[in-house]
Amino acid sequence: MTKVSECMTREIDVVKPDQPIQEAAQFMLRSDAGAMPVCDGDQLIGMVTDRDIAVRAVAEGRGPDTPVRDAMSGDILFCFEDDDVEDVAIKMSDAQVRRFPVLSRDKKLVGIVSIGDLARSEKGEAAKVALDGVTDPGGEHNQSAQG
Repeated sequence: MTKVSECMTREIDVVKPDQPIQEAAQFMLRSDAGAMPVCDGDQLIGMVTDRDIAVRAVAEGRGPDTPVRDAMSGDILFCFEDDDVEDVAIKMSDAQVRRFPVLSRDKKLVGIVSIGDLARSEKGEAAKVALDGVTDPGGEHNQSAQG
């Protein structure tokens, strides 16, 4: 079985919780990403998406200097680097998200895995499973863990 560590992206940009949302948006623009991990040191503490910035911050009248922590999702979904690609694809499908932060077993951020990464892995079928779930209409459209 293919492990997430074999197909994930290791070089990732992160933002700090005290950085302004404008900086996070600029990072997203430069890297053409709609979501960024929020880290305190090497510990993942949340995710911030372009939608979080637009809906949680701008729509509420907050300015560009608003700290990322005020817009990010704190209950995040993630996977471990030694998880099987197929299992992660199912989790992505169920959660209707296109990317997961990847943690080591000691909970340090080591990468990010996207549907595109899954598609390029030996288990391209896993990406189809994830994409089918992500593109299903309806459901929650955020990065928060479901209770």
